[in-house]
Amino acid sequence: MRHVMKRKATTLMATAISALILSGCGGEQAATPVSGIEPKVYTDSLFAVMNADRTNYTKLIIGRLGPAGADSIKPHEYWEDLENGAPLPAQMFRYGAESVSEMTSEFSYSLQSLWPINGQNEPKTGLEKEGLQYIVDNPGENFYGEEKLGDVTYYTAVYPDVAVAAPCVACHNNHKDSPKTDFELGDVMGGVVIRVPM
Repeated sequence: MRHVMKRKATTLMATAISALILSGCGGEQAATPVSGIEPKVYTDSLFAVMNADRTNYTKLIIGRLGPAGADSIKPHEYWEDLENGAPLPAQMFRYGAESVSEMTSEFSYSLQSLWPINGQNEPKTGLEKEGLQYIVDNPGENFYGEEKLGDVTYYTAVYPDVAVAAPCVACHNNHKDSPKTDFELGDVMGGVVIRVPM
């Protein structure tokens, strides 16, 4: 029963966030993400949906398959080269971010780390780096700030990306390109950066 209620709550939140996002799409772009919503509430809500999706994919799919996968599905960094490959959680997250960027300019998001395996996941601005360091130094806390990129001022939020399953830890600790090889369950491995134009 609790599982069903949790799933309903996640579905309800996803529906609400989708409505917020879509209400800002098309036509003229609003100056704020959605009229009357504070940027912090907006980014916190977006993160809640992203985090729920990513955690569930990691625990319910990748976690059940394990690093070796099953006979029919194999999670792997180079999943497209395998007959029955499946993308890793970080890859699924990036694919979602890329799809969102094609649909709206009301917000953007990315998965970043101070210890990225893939160079495209390293911080690109001073505020991103500051935020990533902050969430490592202050477990359980989020980071919020504003930055100007070009002619646009953005509200930028950084949320901790925590190792929620053993396959996450094993993959990062054993990857040949990983600059950090001593992650443990519950550690902050990086952060989700959400950026909203002001």
